[in-house]
Amino acid sequence: MKIAHNHTHGRTACACNSNCCSGKDKTVIDNLQETKTVSSTGVELHSKSSVLPGLTLGKINYTSVLAKESAVLTQVPAKTPVAKQDSLKKTQFRLSGLDCADCAAKLEKRIKDLPGVMEANINFGAGKMTVSHTTALETILDTVKVAGYRAELDGQAKSTVFRISGMDCADCAAKLEKKLQALPGVTEAQVNFGAGKLSVRHTASVETILQAIKAAGYEGQLANEKGQPSQKSLFGDHKVLLTILSGFFVLTGFILTYFHMSEPIVTGIYLAAMISGGFYTARSGLYSLRSLSLDMNFLMMVAVVGAAAIGEWAEGATVVFLFALGNALQSYTMDKTRNSIRALMDLSPKEALVRRNGQELRLPVEELVVGDILIVKPGERIPMDGEVVAGQTDVNQAPITGESMPVEKTVGLEVYAGTINGQGSIEINVTKLVEDTTLAKIINLVEEAQAQKAPSQQFVDVFAKYYTPAVIIAAILVAVLPWLFFGQPFQLWFERALILLVVSCPCALVISTPVSIVAAIGSAAKKGVLIKGGAYLEEAGGLKVIAFDKTGTLTEGKPEVNSVIPVEGIRQEQVIEIAAAIEKRSQHPLAEAILRYAGEQNIQMSEGTDFQSFTGKGAGLQLGREYYFIGNNRLFEEMKIPLHSLQEQIAALQKRGNTVMIVGSSQEPLGLIAVADKVRESSRAALAGLHAAGITKLVMLTGDNTGTARMIAEELGLDDYRAELLPDNKLTAIQQLQQQYGKVAMVGDGVNDAPALATATVGIAMGGAGTDTALETADIALMADDLTKLPYAMHLSRKALGVIKQNIGFSLVVKAVFLVATFLGLANLWMAVFADTGAALLVIANGMRLMKVGDPYSDAATKPNQSSVAYANA
Repeated sequence: MKIAHNHTHGRTACACNSNCCSGKDKTVIDNLQETKTVSSTGVELHSKSSVLPGLTLGKINYTSVLAKESAVLTQVPAKTPVAKQDSLKKTQFRLSGLDCADCAAKLEKRIKDLPGVMEANINFGAGKMTVSHTTALETILDTVKVAGYRAELDGQAKSTVFRISGMDCADCAAKLEKKLQALPGVTEAQVNFGAGKLSVRHTASVETILQAIKAAGYEGQLANEKGQPSQKSLFGDHKVLLTILSGFFVLTGFILTYFHMSEPIVTGIYLAAMISGGFYTARSGLYSLRSLSLDMNFLMMVAVVGAAAIGEWAEGATVVFLFALGNALQSYTMDKTRNSIRALMDLSPKEALVRRNGQELRLPVEELVVGDILIVKPGERIPMDGEVVAGQTDVNQAPITGESMPVEKTVGLEVYAGTINGQGSIEINVTKLVEDTTLAKIINLVEEAQAQKAPSQQFVDVFAKYYTPAVIIAAILVAVLPWLFFGQPFQLWFERALILLVVSCPCALVISTPVSIVAAIGSAAKKGVLIKGGAYLEEAGGLKVIAFDKTGTLTEGKPEVNSVIPVEGIRQEQVIEIAAAIEKRSQHPLAEAILRYAGEQNIQMSEGTDFQSFTGKGAGLQLGREYYFIGNNRLFEEMKIPLHSLQEQIAALQKRGNTVMIVGSSQEPLGLIAVADKVRESSRAALAGLHAAGITKLVMLTGDNTGTARMIAEELGLDDYRAELLPDNKLTAIQQLQQQYGKVAMVGDGVNDAPALATATVGIAMGGAGTDTALETADIALMADDLTKLPYAMHLSRKALGVIKQNIGFSLVVKAVFLVATFLGLANLWMAVFADTGAALLVIANGMRLMKVGDPYSDAATKPNQSSVAYANA
């Protein structure tokens, strides 16, 4: 039994958690009423528990009273509400991290044992927990978290994105993430160091999270708040001004020392340098100590205090100044990198000229709705995604697709927010809200991509996890052991221990990969290539083989009917009429070509019944008393319909690059329709650029016939082709290529070839600006509907992979050199700080080079035969 006693009113609630029944409840009440200090009792039953809210007890021995009936007695804390029927709540939670049924049973028991919990039931299969309780929700959430799992109110948790300022170290970002994950009411927290953002899934209030961010030493604000800070100038930050002041004091101290000024005065000058330059470092260090998460700021604070303690004021002041200067430069360069993506937000106008009820109004884009008519004048940026309903113009789509030439836009064509109108005036029907525009999706996906950890980053994180504690332990041993056991001077080895503390910070190593990925992904987005994570950037950097879907990728995807050849006794119109009747129900590009041709020839399409589709082969339809088919050789072979008289004509048409479709009844063929899909003008140069960028094998996968596939492969300079593939065969072909060559990319439209894209090491989709499917299914999306940016994407990926390896290697070498130099007595404190912050700045600068990687193909696009030379020189 659980008992809650209200000391003010002398009322106590009892809850029996044994296997109670109403009979036992009555016996217990009788026993209690026999006690003189009990004035009244009452019983209310809730499922398997008994609650007695009416007891008024004095000083009684609850255990002795209840022992007669073997009831289990537990006193409920006085702060727990009395368990009345009207205060009892039933709450459902969603659990995560619960992977075993036995664990679920143990957690259920743990929750049931909480004071104020009447009933708890966990549905392991659904990952849900239902609790009947009077205790606070935070108590239940905390208990689940302590047990090693996560819980959130089912259907009530929300996701919020915060923008963080002052977060200039990747290791500090990881510690902030860990701190927030431990916050009550937070079920998930992810810090995107590259974008300077924090994503939190929570039931706790936004104010609670903001306070936690501030307590960690950073400033946070909701990401969607207006007036987000733009990049500060290097000298517009008060931290930088304090750093300059610190540098002035250090320089003054050096000059005064040179002229042998009084030691107390010089010491005071150096102390002023420490205070001015180390204020923010000390504050962050104290936050770190308070949260028991030792970061670089804490280690630096200990090193400086230690230096002052042994009288090395000049060295301590120099260390503070160099560290503050390094932080200021690191903050500035990281802001510059982050702003490469934030600049995309400024592409779209904040206001738009809209026509409503016959009036022209200028409104914020947030107030626009689908169906609004916008007026865009010559030279203005287009504010929203929409469809042209009046006017004609050329639009510069480079901010979205990376296309160098303006694209003509007429009535019925789609335009994108952030693109630039040419010389014409147009009216646009808004088709998407401001948060759903293509530009908004690009920004969102890029920032998500920057948060994804690449394989190299995972290695760095594991290394740093063990490296820092190991070096700190080594520093403690270095400070103590030589002095205790070998009679060495304490100050000498204490100073070396302080140097080790500085060397123990893995800042340069931890930041080496994120800064490279942020710079590369941001640069690619500006050029019309959306890379959806560091993992895909690294994988693309190691590719040797790329496979292509033919239709709509290497070709324009708009096939046209070249010729119609009926058998003897059949008219062309009959062949087209039958073919069009069947293809009217199909979505295949070849079907569209036949329907267009039928329309041009003014041929009426009959209505049929019993339509059947034969995947990868063709289709059939009942017309009148006869069943007709249209398809390839395989379909008619399976139907046992002889094609002997047409084989030579089929072969001749295929050799000329046609896709041949056979039309026939269930008894005989009636004719041939030759359809050809034009090769994209940009394909040949793009493939040449890929070869020059280091891709050794280019393979075409197509369901088309062998003759057509061979002709296109020869025309484009492909290394291999696989023809007559069913959709499932393309997936198998990718798997075979992976077994043979390792990493393989697949390029397609992201719709018909989605399984193959998902199976490939890197899935690349074209036309991301025009279709949400391409953005969602691909690992890399080419925003323009052609291959011109693919060589650039491979070129950038290889550059990025090289830079990441350079940064990691350089950071490890610097650490190794200074560890050895410290033990040999060849390094001092300020040298260690200079090396640590200097190394961090160098890897940032090296990573930022990726922001300036150009697109050699754009210059060679107009001269395809020069693309190989352009890439070779890039």
